[in-house]
Amino acid sequence: MKTCLIVIDVQESFRQRPYFTANDLPAYLAAQNALIEGCVVQGVPMVRIFHSDGPADASNAFAVESGHVRALDGLVAFDAAATFTKSRHSALVGTGLEVWLTRNGIQRLIVSGIRTEQCCETTTRHASDLGWEVDFVTDATLTWDMLQPDGRTLPAADIKTRTATVLAGRFATVCTAEQALARLAQAY
Repeated sequence: MKTCLIVIDVQESFRQRPYFTANDLPAYLAAQNALIEGCVVQGVPMVRIFHSDGPADASNAFAVESGHVRALDGLVAFDAAATFTKSRHSALVGTGLEVWLTRNGIQRLIVSGIRTEQCCETTTRHASDLGWEVDFVTDATLTWDMLQPDGRTLPAADIKTRTATVLAGRFATVCTAEQALARLAQAY
């Protein structure tokens, strides 16, 4: 089954956000980089997705003009088969990614990147609804604590658990980077 790794929004823009902490960053980068390196070894095409929206000026970390819409420091360099820039949560909306995947005969996506519960989850649901098989790689996604409507903090670990729970068996195979790479080896 022809597979593609999607690396979503792994960009410096997030370091500029007030919620950014480096607490989970080393573990995330280790898993993300292992996934990329494993895909290189197995000859799996990789697609890079950047997020850019809002005012087009240097003060907006998600504007190209800011200089922050670039690979996150610490991410292993890789040759992307394609790069797309999105302005919505799903990487499949208005980017040309869907056309590229179809033209290249991709049947399964491996989803990784930033933020777990936003762009990664949304892309996963969207891809599943469009008919792609999806591996959602939990340890190769990153998010941060969020403030709940009642004012309490929802820890990042709980957000990741919730995302894995709602995706598993419905929209994706939820797995670790190691498991995703093992699934690749079995498919080829």
